Amino acid sequence: MSTRSALTDRPVRRLGFGQRMSRWDVKVTPFLYISPFFLLFAVTGLFPLLYTAYVSVHDWSLIGGEGDYVGFDNFAFTLQNPTFWVALRNTLSIFLISTIPQLILAITIAAVLDTALRGPTFWRMGVLIPYVFAPVAVAVIFSFLFADQLGVVNNLLTTIGLPPVAWHSDVLASHIAIATMVNFRWTGYNALILLAAMQAVPRDYHEAAMIDGAGTVRRFFNITIPSLRPTLVFVIITSTIGGLQIFDEPTLFDAYGKGGNDKQYLTITMLIQNTGWRESGNFGRAAAIAWLLFVIILIIGLVNLALTRGIAGSDGKRARAIRGAKR
Repeated sequence: MSTRSALTDRPVRRLGFGQRMSRWDVKVTPFLYISPFFLLFAVTGLFPLLYTAYVSVHDWSLIGGEGDYVGFDNFAFTLQNPTFWVALRNTLSIFLISTIPQLILAITIAAVLDTALRGPTFWRMGVLIPYVFAPVAVAVIFSFLFADQLGVVNNLLTTIGLPPVAWHSDVLASHIAIATMVNFRWTGYNALILLAAMQAVPRDYHEAAMIDGAGTVRRFFNITIPSLRPTLVFVIITSTIGGLQIFDEPTLFDAYGKGGNDKQYLTITMLIQNTGWRESGNFGRAAAIAWLLFVIILIIGLVNLALTRGIAGSDGKRARAIRGAKR
């Protein structure tokens, strides 16, 4: 009998139930482990997003509930509403004033904590303390600091011969005060994230650069910053999302929570609340504003992602060029 016929006549081996379960376990178990995240995201993220889109194209009121289908009339009304553009201006202004200094301070603090400090755990816990504070407590403290009449900051300005600032009525001054509250709470949090990324950079790179004669500043910009690229992308994206969705600080900045008498620090999230609950009670228009905010966050987030990748990529090329020239 030939070898071929012997192989043909051999009975086919069937896999037992345990073996089939083992193969099924290897293939399916990883998806079961990550499924809770996707289930929670579908319930708390995807469904509200889609439902808000459905509400935004209907004449949906607080009292009457779902009304007629109106298409994009709610979006058209929002884009023609001057209050929306004032709120967008305020949101972008507070976002820029808070996010840019916040990232610079966070990187600086992380670089200092990455050095050989005594009691590093104490300092790392110290920078995280403001993040633990409740937004209400932070708002009360900073409202006292930036009070127009008897505020601590105005008293200091008067002491050194400068005029007091109308923190609650002036547009730019109110934005600076609110941005200060945001930076107080979130700078330490971002600093610890960047510190963890800095400590993951191999020390061999710094030692080789020190042997080549590179100083601290040059090593920081040519080695540390390019190595932080993924973490910087994450921090910038999360800061963008949080900065454009700012609500607690401007709401608690005064006793009324309406964004000022002239809407000088009214943000888009506050406008959504006013439209849906306080003033008109129109859920359809509030949902349209929420979707416009989602689109704005998406666009600015993509722009930030492109800029961050470009800057980090150019820094990496420059670092490789310097190392190649020294060789």
